[in-house]
Amino acid sequence: MKERISKLINVKSIVTIVLTVGFTVLSVRRDITADQYLTIFTTVIAFYFGTQHEKKGGETYGKNSQ
Repeated sequence: MKERISKLINVKSIVTIVLTVGFTVLSVRRDITADQYLTIFTTVIAFYFGTQHEKKGGETYGKNSQ
């Protein structure tokens, strides 16, 4: 359990969570449109999961090549 929590507490996770909360608040206050929110949120989430996938893929590749 502690290992899962420690994995969640890294810079990318914190940035993703803060941006998600921030843009959700802006959307609820109607400071940004739903289209703007969707564009920003999709970009952030795609970047986050893309880097996670790349990181895991690189680790797997490194293990197989040795």
